[in-house]
Amino acid sequence: MARVSYIEEKDHPELAAEIAKIKGARGKLINVYKLLLHTPTVCMAWFEHIGAIRWKTKLPPRLREIAIVRIAQTVKYAYALQQHVPSIAVPDGVSLEECEALKDWRGSKFFSEAERAALGYVDAIVAAPEVPDDVFNAVRKHYSEREVVELTVLAGTYIMHNRVTTALRIDLEPRQS
Repeated sequence: MARVSYIEEKDHPELAAEIAKIKGARGKLINVYKLLLHTPTVCMAWFEHIGAIRWKTKLPPRLREIAIVRIAQTVKYAYALQQHVPSIAVPDGVSLEECEALKDWRGSKFFSEAERAALGYVDAIVAAPEVPDDVFNAVRKHYSEREVVELTVLAGTYIMHNRVTTALRIDLEPRQS
């Protein structure tokens, strides 16, 4: 159970514009936004940030989802895993088998050399803020400066999300049938 109450749309007509914007993009008001709406400016900044990471970067959707799923697995981020597998990762080109293989991507038959470099980079970011030069150089060999910045911000974003959703114990969304 969440440590802070969820904002329900029917009880907060003053938040109609924010809720409409979220529902327009997400299809519904999910728990993370219901909770963040206690501070509408923070909620909308979070919403805009996620939108920028997901839809306005040069990262290929497959790479973005591989990175998100790997981060979620590594930091035990159940909320992101449930949101992304399978409903986002699979349409963006990551099979369920590949999502599972990300748990041990080094020993997997999946993933290109470039994807492996990105996964090594993401793992290094999760492990510590300081990324070893050889890991950075490997990712830089395959990706532009812009893509490296975007991959780095994506990793930091999902690490932050994990901290927020875990600290506040945001409930998982009910599974869609």
